[in-house]
Amino acid sequence: MATSEVLAVPAGAGVPHGRDAEGGRGDDHADPLALGFVPDPHRRYTAAEVRVLNTANPRHWPRFECARGRLLVTPAPAPLHQVVAGRLFAALDRYCEVHFAAGAPMFSPADISWGRRDTLLQPDVYVVDRRVMRESVAVGRERGSIAGWRVIRHLLLAIEVLSPSTAAADRGVKRETYQARGVPLYWVLDPEARQVEVWTPDATEPRVERERIVWHPDGVDAPFELPLAELFRPV
Repeated sequence: MATSEVLAVPAGAGVPHGRDAEGGRGDDHADPLALGFVPDPHRRYTAAEVRVLNTANPRHWPRFECARGRLLVTPAPAPLHQVVAGRLFAALDRYCEVHFAAGAPMFSPADISWGRRDTLLQPDVYVVDRRVMRESVAVGRERGSIAGWRVIRHLLLAIEVLSPSTAAADRGVKRETYQARGVPLYWVLDPEARQVEVWTPDATEPRVERERIVWHPDGVDAPFELPLAELFRPV
């Protein structure tokens, strides 16, 4: 059911992280869920409403997203999730520094909406065209962060790291959204199974990689390759 309501965030939700209304230390960290917000599974949410929720929670966790109006609430990630996401981002960053034309790797928090009112996603790791990123930074400085994020309308690569709380969305509505928006390559990393599900826009089933992941950006001679034994190595 579509709605034009403005999402009501409880009083005090905008208090900076760790401080009370008078500026002192506070025990309530402005978590919208702790402050009384209860997600309604029967209504559709807008990107603007999700931004209100994320702005009200300076910790960035839980993380709020929406896909085709469906609200997604993600708790703070487990340490293993962060280790794997960090390793992959670092590897992509090293590759893109050498192969500048490949793009610019980024990581969550993010505000990717493709200009849609009913969608706002925060991929764990993603890559955008470097020229687009420069424009996004420039616009963000001049007109504010939301305007800067709106410049990003295409992802070259999107990556989500599975956890028990996100697996259904990562493989379902988020995967469908990435495919619908024409993301050329979507990786779903499964640290427990030590494998990666590879999706392309027209795929109906993923290709499962258990040895290595490969990404070959347009206009770059050498592909990005990362052995999964390195990505999923013990901490």
